[in-house]
Amino acid sequence: MSAPTLLIIAHGSRDPRHAATVDALRARVRSLRPGLRAEAAFLEFNAPRVPRVLARLAAEDATEVIALPLLLTRAFHAKSDIPAVLREAMARHPRLSVRQAAVLGPSPLLVEALERRLYEAGLRPADRRSTGVVLAAAGSTDPEAIAVIAEIAREWRHTGWCAVRPAFASASLPRTEDAVRALRADGAARVAVAPYVIAPGRLPDRIARGAEAAGADLLAPVLGPAPELARLLLDRYDEARAAPPALLTA
Repeated sequence: MSAPTLLIIAHGSRDPRHAATVDALRARVRSLRPGLRAEAAFLEFNAPRVPRVLARLAAEDATEVIALPLLLTRAFHAKSDIPAVLREAMARHPRLSVRQAAVLGPSPLLVEALERRLYEAGLRPADRRSTGVVLAAAGSTDPEAIAVIAEIAREWRHTGWCAVRPAFASASLPRTEDAVRALRADGAARVAVAPYVIAPGRLPDRIARGAEAAGADLLAPVLGPAPELARLLLDRYDEARAAPPALLTA
């Protein structure tokens, strides 16, 4: 029996860098597991959209798909938008079984990816104890998602950084520039901003502008197709595949 198809579901963006990042991440997943069929689809803005890809898979006699939200927190898209799209697809294609995997975060692999990007931007491991880090997320109106970001910042702080503060590009406070200034006021000798976002776009650009406006010493790149992220996608795929069938219904 062939393995279920992995369908990576991204939100989509008018910024072409978004789709390019998703494609690069899918390519890295394929390189890690060559026998796995991995597809990508978008909720809006970009093509192909999720319903079209699922229709194509059904037409090709695929029977099982694991849909993996390319999301760092379990907020509105993971709780509402994606399940609704998947339910509709299964109603249209009754022979197609679609399982929704868990969102990516939180995970130690994401923290590893954040640190990789900080070091690639010029920070050294020896700088940890004198550096305050702004964990800059996109933002959400979902209290669960905000609480998860705050908890990641608290736990990351205990791995040797001078301090770690969460910040948000939209919907929630504080903003990136406010968190940078707060770390300066608290006495951090160096302030680095670590975008907790996967792909470039409007909100990551807002994070970058906030970091520059507040005089952050260093701005890391977005997570992008980091190897840790590709490994995490496969972990979530494997977890969904191994879960009891009752838990996999979209």
